[in-house]
Amino acid sequence: MTAYRLMVGGPVSLLPQGWSQLAGPWVGVDRGTLHLLAAGITPAFAVGDFDSLTPAEFARVQAQVPELHTAKPEKDETDTEMAVRLAFKAGAERVQLIGATGGRLDHLLANLFLPTQLRFQPYAERIELLDGQNLVRFFRAGEHELTADATYPYLGIVPLTAIEKLTIAGAKYPLHEWSSMTPFSWASNEFLGTKPVTIRWQSGIVAVVYSRDRNGQKQDN
Repeated sequence: MTAYRLMVGGPVSLLPQGWSQLAGPWVGVDRGTLHLLAAGITPAFAVGDFDSLTPAEFARVQAQVPELHTAKPEKDETDTEMAVRLAFKAGAERVQLIGATGGRLDHLLANLFLPTQLRFQPYAERIELLDGQNLVRFFRAGEHELTADATYPYLGIVPLTAIEKLTIAGAKYPLHEWSSMTPFSWASNEFLGTKPVTIRWQSGIVAVVYSRDRNGQKQDN
């Protein structure tokens, strides 16, 4: 399965350890393009209005990236949304956003809610967010089995839209046919050893957050 990695311009301190060793193709999103070039990675293409780059930085991007998709700052989609759209158009079977968390809260929320847009809903289960502490996956209505991952001790089930009859089975904290008209975060759930967790619901989009503490629970994060 061809996974495109999209490097967004979030804080470098929040990037996952060893991110530069992940297989490409890579796509640079605005300032995230500089993160790739600094790591010795030439993206397949770069996307954005590049308004966060100085003229010298943009000249470097133009000189080193073989394909640029530029847009005016006044547009109807974010740079990240543009990059996701173009990645799937280029043949991506899965898209992983890296550097899409931290920094500005409005950017984080735009990235988190991206799969709820009508144009992206058909791709929802093929989009992920990854940072130093979290792996976020998205699911449409139905029944899904979640596999335990020892890297992430915590499990969050987060309806991003209205939800109907959400059930969580096999987790430390089960839930039975819960419905809501507004988004909500069922946070800090846990797998029971290696036993998978089953989630099911009748309508809505859900984010599943695999997470871990940054420094452990015996000191402040």
